[in-house]
Amino acid sequence: MATSKIIYTGSLRTEATHMQSGNSIFTDAPIDNNGKGEAFSPTDLLATSLGCCMLTIMGIVAERHAINIDGTRVEITKNMESNPRRVSEIVVDFIMPEIQYSDKEKELLENAARTCPVSKSLSSELIQTVVFKYC
Repeated sequence: MATSKIIYTGSLRTEATHMQSGNSIFTDAPIDNNGKGEAFSPTDLLATSLGCCMLTIMGIVAERHAINIDGTRVEITKNMESNPRRVSEIVVDFIMPEIQYSDKEKELLENAARTCPVSKSLSSELIQTVVFKYC
């Protein structure tokens, strides 16, 4: 079974439907690439998927070790290169909840994030800057 179905809806926009759930997301080309920037661009989704994957794998490890990460936030910054046009760096800022984590817990969570499948699937040329901010 296919993972998703994508339809070009015109005006540099697409609608992608997840086959298993039926949920849809929309993309729009960014303003600096002839679009209106009214939705995630494909490269926004690439960068965002890195953060989602990292947080998901952290969640799996957290559940396995009874670590509370509820409320953890991730802010993603995508940096582009122009020749060739590509994502050159993704900055992933984790803002952890106001919980005192042990050094071992921090090590488990940070290792989980850095070894997520999306991170391991991206080109080694793409810089992944990952920062953890503990309160």
